[in-house]
Amino acid sequence: MPGFLEPIREALGETLFFYGFSPLLKIGFVMFLFALPIITWMVLAERKILGFIQFRPGPNRVGPWGLLQPVADVAKLLVKEDVIPREAIKWAYIMAPGLVVVPMFVLFSVIPFGPPGEGDSLSFFITDLNVGALFIVATATLGVYGIIISGWASNSKFSLMGGLRSAAQMVSYEVPQALSIVGALMLAGSLSLVDIVEAQRSAHLWYVFPQILGFFVFFVSGIAEANRNPFDLPEAESELVAGFHTEYTGMRFAFFFLAEYGNMIIISAVGTTLFFGGWLRPFPNFEALAFLDGGWLPFGLAFIVPMIWFSLKVFFFLFVYIWFRGTFPRYRFDQLMALGWKWLLPMALINIFVTGLVKLLLL
Repeated sequence: MPGFLEPIREALGETLFFYGFSPLLKIGFVMFLFALPIITWMVLAERKILGFIQFRPGPNRVGPWGLLQPVADVAKLLVKEDVIPREAIKWAYIMAPGLVVVPMFVLFSVIPFGPPGEGDSLSFFITDLNVGALFIVATATLGVYGIIISGWASNSKFSLMGGLRSAAQMVSYEVPQALSIVGALMLAGSLSLVDIVEAQRSAHLWYVFPQILGFFVFFVSGIAEANRNPFDLPEAESELVAGFHTEYTGMRFAFFFLAEYGNMIIISAVGTTLFFGGWLRPFPNFEALAFLDGGWLPFGLAFIVPMIWFSLKVFFFLFVYIWFRGTFPRYRFDQLMALGWKWLLPMALINIFVTGLVKLLLL
């Protein structure tokens, strides 16, 4: 345990510290020092990277090199007038943004950002569920209800079309995405995300190598689930203005914005955990790279190194999201549905069959 927490532990006692203060500390760290800052500055990173891809400077007016642009964006959303359309179904219109953003924050509670603590040390996750993978699959589906309700409650043809597209898209991509992780679960023999990372450590192998097909299906389905280009049909600007959130303004619009980028982080974090070894460094059993474990860091700071490796992997996937947006054109809706049912679903089933066959015959 870091030494600066010892006085707090002594003052509160063992029980109150580990069952009261420690969970609250982790929740505060994950939400206010990890999730919200990353989401806020990721908007700037996306605009800068897209500017680079399109040979333009991107935001460069607010602060040096435009670094304070997210602060200006947040301030604008906070002071913007909150408009409720006259013909909207008000209770559903008001409730919908919360239904989108709350499941996203709940999912952060089971993401392991680092290894479990040894002895009485703090762990780098809020909780480790023995059915963590199932919990993520079940909870991730709840956000689409907020999108559907927002499209229906706005009483706008553009919003309604965006909500209907989101419902059809969810049905098409949730199934292959859930099936795509089954191969990794079969290899690990557990639904716990921490156990899955430890199984990759024991196997001396990241699961992306034996499960390359499962990872491909998972990541493509994740892009569709987050409504990101080239699968951003529910909010297609050129067709539906802004889709399901066309009629939203101010902080309610910000909630949809927050949920989209938060879901990108969740999908990247789950993909990192299931397929890329989570907090493990590259080649964790190669002694020549032992210096990457951070033993050379002063003041006992080596305990943050696993979280750094985890964050670097997540940032790579977030960069890929932005890269795709600046590269690929949007799919037609019939192509989107065909890709999910005719290609991704059979690929996920084939991956499960081959994984089970290999495990039965060889392992």
